Amino acid sequence: MMPSTATLDSYSPPVEPILPRRKGTLLIVDDEDGPRQSLRVIFKDDYEVLMASDGPSAIALAQNNKIDVAVLDIRMSGMSGIEVLERLKFVDATIEVVMMTAFETTDTIRHALRLRACDYINKPFDISTMRTAVANAMQRRTLEGEIHNNAEKLQELLAELQNQKLEEQMAHTRGEIYASIIHDINGPLTVISGFVQLLNQRIGNATRLEYEDLEFLKDRLKTITRQVTNCIEISRRYLGFLRRQSDDAPRVGMNQILTDVSHLARVQHSSQHHQFTVHPLVEDMAVRMNGTDVIQVLLNLAINAFQCALQPHKVDIEGVTLRQALDLTLFKDGPQERLLNVENFDNTPPLLMISVRDTGSGIPEDILPKIFQAYFSTKAARQGTGLGLNIVQRLIKEARGALHVRTAVGQGTTFTVYLSAVPLPSPNGAPHS
Repeated sequence: MMPSTATLDSYSPPVEPILPRRKGTLLIVDDEDGPRQSLRVIFKDDYEVLMASDGPSAIALAQNNKIDVAVLDIRMSGMSGIEVLERLKFVDATIEVVMMTAFETTDTIRHALRLRACDYINKPFDISTMRTAVANAMQRRTLEGEIHNNAEKLQELLAELQNQKLEEQMAHTRGEIYASIIHDINGPLTVISGFVQLLNQRIGNATRLEYEDLEFLKDRLKTITRQVTNCIEISRRYLGFLRRQSDDAPRVGMNQILTDVSHLARVQHSSQHHQFTVHPLVEDMAVRMNGTDVIQVLLNLAINAFQCALQPHKVDIEGVTLRQALDLTLFKDGPQERLLNVENFDNTPPLLMISVRDTGSGIPEDILPKIFQAYFSTKAARQGTGLGLNIVQRLIKEARGALHVRTAVGQGTTFTVYLSAVPLPSPNGAPHS
């Protein structure tokens, strides 16, 4: 049923109530009651007025209230106005302070201004001058607050934008990894499809099976069964990558991850003309890190190694199991090496040490401190996002690992990832000893 015209004409959207603007808070500090009361009468209708007769009381009020502007007498018994000014700035550096003095000296004024008092008034003061000084101080406080808030919002927006760029880059790499899943499964599926067609051709219309047909069927079914098992193993492996594994979850061996990284790295355009070798672990282990994240870390480091120099060079990836905790005192940040995420590193053995080495041109000492910054790149415009090593650092930090880089100009660079390792579960579910 349509509402009446009168109802439509009388309708108006709800209006949000306008909240009253907070009054500024003015703190008056003077050991004489007369000036305190005079200032209270002048400003009581404009601001929330707090009063203190000495320095400790003023500081206590500042600690328990949001003070915008303070009017301080310079000469007071006990703590002087200069001391109160310094302590107020320690409590809240954004408080604006107007100093009052009946005994003006150059040194006193200079000291007050050095402690960032915004103005000073001579006693006895006239009302107009005092009103102007406090109003200017309040306006300055408001502007500085707005500048500070806008700066914080800008930093939040920049951080959000950076995270979005990182997520996009990580999603792009994961897309390549998942394309590898499809490629890996396509092989067995192609074999299965071909053998099923052969079986259909051989026995599809048969009313009885000869001995030769039965043997043909058995042989082909064994092959199909093997390929189905391969598909299941591939799907389980990548599903394990997708999960954030708990300590007792099934894990994928590091050697399988290294194999996947090798396949993904070799199809990269930047890998062409370089000698690329992946050395598996002597004893396979698993790591306490999402499998896809491990692949992304090593793939980004490998691509960085390929692109470090135009001339052909060697790139090696090697994994080693460490049975003892790292002696972190042996690592010294300097012009040729850095160790990242020491403060968050889970240094509990066994550890897996995975190194990505190249014999490229090395990293100059003025560039080394910048390589993990987001968007930093030494490549030409549009030839890199500048996010690869930043993503590596972020993923390793999330996994409570550590990342070490050692470089020498003209000799090459080695990135070494340290991750907490666990024994690889055996086929029956028990970990290998």
